[in-house]
Amino acid sequence: MTDLQELIRQGEGERLEFKKRTTHPHRISRTLSSLANTHGGRVLVGVEDNGRIVGVRDAAEEIYQLREAAAHYIDPPLTSLRFREVEEDGRVVVVVTVPESPEKPHRAQVAPDDWRSYVRVRDESVQTSQLTEKVLERHDTTPMFERIPLNKEELAVLEYLRKHPRITLGQYMKLLNIGQRRAYRTLIKLTLHGYIKHHDKEKEVYYTL
Repeated sequence: MTDLQELIRQGEGERLEFKKRTTHPHRISRTLSSLANTHGGRVLVGVEDNGRIVGVRDAAEEIYQLREAAAHYIDPPLTSLRFREVEEDGRVVVVVTVPESPEKPHRAQVAPDDWRSYVRVRDESVQTSQLTEKVLERHDTTPMFERIPLNKEELAVLEYLRKHPRITLGQYMKLLNIGQRRAYRTLIKLTLHGYIKHHDKEKEVYYTL
């Protein structure tokens, strides 16, 4: 089994995205910035969502579009992308390596004068909240908040999220049979100390690892 096949076998996740092709810098900029804002990862261009290798028509054109996205549709620009062309059964796949960035948060241009931040949650690029952006801005070698010892209620959140993709305030209240104010303070405390991420772009606020 080749390295590419082994990579595809892992499936899409927090650090891996499949793309059939680069359709427009707007769209790929979300994926690139979300990886840079989280833990880094790779994009396989020429691979369908189900893992089938279809290849790209013109690898040079795909790389050009990716460079355009990184340079002009992401702020601050991503300058450390690495590209590799891999041939598999006569089909060429472009492997894009996106390192985790020390300049978080990176915002992707989704429309004229509309720049938004994204992070990876499982296998999706999810728009961040203002609170998450503040946490990203503090993500450097000397974070403002240090990791702290956790009590049973706080550990229960992490244990739940290891088994489930997300948790809401209501779910946490029900899980531990505690009041709204107490539950909310715990979730925000865990967010500010870097244990979980806060998302408020959907109908209901939720939290992820």
